[in-house]
Formats: sequence, structure tokens, C-alpha cells
Amino acid sequence: MGFDLIIYDCDGTLIDTETLYGEVSLAACHALGLTEWTLDHYVDQIVGIPWSDGVRIIEAAHGRPLPADFETRIEEAVALRLQNEVRALPGVREAVDAIAGLRCVASSTSLAPLRRNLGIAGLVDLFDPHIFSASQVARGKPHPDVFLFASDQMGVAPRNCLVIEDSVPGVLAARAAGMTVIGFTGVSHDKQRSAARLSEAGAVQVIDDFGLWPDVVAGLGAPAAA
Repeated sequence: MGFDLIIYDCDGTLIDTETLYGEVSLAACHALGLTEWTLDHYVDQIVGIPWSDGVRIIEAAHGRPLPADFETRIEEAVALRLQNEVRALPGVREAVDAIAGLRCVASSTSLAPLRRNLGIAGLVDLFDPHIFSASQVARGKPHPDVFLFASDQMGVAPRNCLVIEDSVPGVLAARAAGMTVIGFTGVSHDKQRSAARLSEAGAVQVIDDFGLWPDVVAGLGAPAAA
């Protein structure tokens, strides 16, 4: 098979900000009165898509517009926790370093917080300047725009790109872009359920540990680093 570019999702794949955003956002939803919402609601409906789309989903469930400062409240609450709690997932740096060739990040997170979070996690140097966001394109995941933008910026045809993604919208976006995608469940609270959903969405394989990543990539035909 072989691939000329590996595209990494960020939140929930390289770093575990999804848990922070999930806890903070769920608490904010409960404060509004959406007490029936659980972490599964958040994971199934909000994870992997741009925040603006998530707001519309929450508003539909709430039955009325969200407070004007709702996003600001969440971002401020998350920011208080980021400095101490954002960490790269175990083995990420070693695994990424072990694979030769082009690599980049393509995330639903807006560009400024995306770069900030990668910096806090100590990973920005692995990808800089090839860090791309859905805020740079017309449509977020599950549309393919951010992946097509990344492959275009990197000068690689979509069919020659391999993506690693933790969310169903991300897998759907990669498949819509004509790319091969591996699912990742390293931060999932229900790994079996998450793996099944990622496979159903089109992931050709699912892993839950970055220690497996270099061998998976090598098995698909990409070279290992010297």
C-alpha cells in the first residue's frame, strides 16, 4: 500500500484534552438543566466536530439558545485546568519519531488553542509548521475539508495519506477525503464500544496504544525512521 503523508488528529489522539472538555462541557450542560445528558451523549454527539456545530446540537437538546457567554465559560474553565492536566498520550513522541516521512496535524480545534495545547503537551516541535485546523476551511468534520486542505498544503494526493483519528466524525471525514484511516481508542472510557463505532465508520484497523503505531504503519507500507 504505502503512504506519503501521515495526518494526526490532535484532541483524543495525540493529547487527552477530550476528557477535560467533556467534563467541563457536561457540567455546563447540567447547570443549564440538561441533567439527563451523560458522557456518552457528549462523546457521541459533540466529540470530533467544530464547537459551532456542537453548540447547535446542545441548543436543540436544550430547546432554547445558549447564554451568550456559554463558550467563554467553558474555555475559561478548561484553560484553568490545561496547564496542569494536558499531557501527550503515553508513547506518542517515540511513536511519531519512529516513522519516517511527512507528517502533520489536522484538527477540529481552532488554530490558536490547537497550537497552544500541542505546545503545553510538548509536541508542537514534532509537527510545526504543519498544523492545520478546521477553522481554516469552510466546513468541519465529518466533512473532508480539513483533511483535503492538509494534503493540499503538504503536496500529497489524498489517496496517499494515512490518518489516525479517535472520533466517528473524524473517521467519516478522512474516508470522505479518500484517505485510509486508523481508529484510536486510547482515551475512550468504553474502548470496545468506541472501537466498534470507529470500525463501522470506516477505520480499517483500531488501536488503543501508541506503542503499536509504528508497526501498524510499517505493515501498511510506510518506512520506519533510520
